[in-house]
Amino acid sequence: MRILRRGGGALDAVEAAARIVEADPRDTSVGRGGWPNMLGVVEVDASIMDGRTRRAGAVAAVRGYLYPISIARAVMERLPHALLAGDGAMRFAEEIGAERARLLTASTRRLWVDFLRTARETPASVGKRRALAPLVKRTVRLERKGTVNFVALDRKGHMASAVSTSGWGYKYPGRVGDSPIVGAGNYCDERYGGAACTGFGELAMRALTAKGAIDRLASGDDPGRVARAAIREANAFEPRDPAPMNIVVLAADGRYASATNRAGRKFAVMTAEMAAARLAARAVVR
Repeated sequence: MRILRRGGGALDAVEAAARIVEADPRDTSVGRGGWPNMLGVVEVDASIMDGRTRRAGAVAAVRGYLYPISIARAVMERLPHALLAGDGAMRFAEEIGAERARLLTASTRRLWVDFLRTARETPASVGKRRALAPLVKRTVRLERKGTVNFVALDRKGHMASAVSTSGWGYKYPGRVGDSPIVGAGNYCDERYGGAACTGFGELAMRALTAKGAIDRLASGDDPGRVARAAIREANAFEPRDPAPMNIVVLAADGRYASATNRAGRKFAVMTAEMAAARLAARAVVR
């Protein structure tokens, strides 16, 4: 918020906000301290979108780098591409001098080992398994699918959005969710607004949830109706037992809303007039 109060741009603000969470080992869904994959390796994804130009950059399945959001921004600004993944993303990160870091912490390693114990596995045995799919299926209903996202509007009326995640806890190595997929987990067009998702990324990819939300804003819907419609659509993919899904929506005129299909979920809001961020309840859509 300091960036915005000083007259800085929305793009700088969302990148800076994401970097704070990426470096915080207490957040087990993003960056350092994030949940590892089934083999105990933290793989991170991120995307950033400039609402003025509608250019975007993203990285997926990145290992060993502290700030994937900044690598994603560099993809947007330095390459003719929108998304780099795996070894290519890490080669580019090294090329631009991105900061390296050990992402797996002692606490998240313990969580991984505890999960393996419930499956009668150990770090040594799981590494020798030929088939990981049966273990991964056991993780589907674990509430370990967090992400952090930011949508900002600056004083010049420019908008940007950013999403960063370590993804599905104990996922199959190489799994990529909605966070780095422009249109699924993240979309920003400052003519109308920005939207970003957290939760079960596979649903957002199938529904193109973020882009759909912006299309609804463009048609004249208010942010509240847009957010609720997005969750209602996600629920329809699995009507008997919907997977967790959340969305935040910020309109170009500053109106905002958020919705979820889980009770008790909140999101943070801060404007230039506020001394501190305020937690607000998300609308619950069943």
